[in-house]
Amino acid sequence: MEIKVINPTELGAPRGYSNGILATGGSLLFVAGQIGWTSEQKIISDNFAEQFEQALKNIQSVVLAAGGGPENVARLTIYVTSKQQYQEQIKNVGEAYRKVMGKHYPAMTLVEVKSLLDPDAKVEIEATAII
Repeated sequence: MEIKVINPTELGAPRGYSNGILATGGSLLFVAGQIGWTSEQKIISDNFAEQFEQALKNIQSVVLAAGGGPENVARLTIYVTSKQQYQEQIKNVGEAYRKVMGKHYPAMTLVEVKSLLDPDAKVEIEATAII
């Protein structure tokens, strides 16, 4: 399995994500949306960045169980209930991201939504990995 980052120069340099990921070989792993809850299915904190980090950790648990690692994640879709909270905590979100994912930046999309299924969840992240 090989993952190649695709960032055409005419799009400018992306910050914190890749414009495209080309994967060859391997199997696709689709990870359901994960929120910032613990193994007891309780939201870890009211803090946005802490929920973000826990959601990423939950994704990594699925990826690791399938035999992969952070470098196998090809795409993340991030749903937030407040774009403003995301932007206000961007430094802490970036630190949380690098703590879990290192310096691997897959293709990413961020979408603001009205609400999530769990009323205390502020962020939900789904992933696609190539293993």
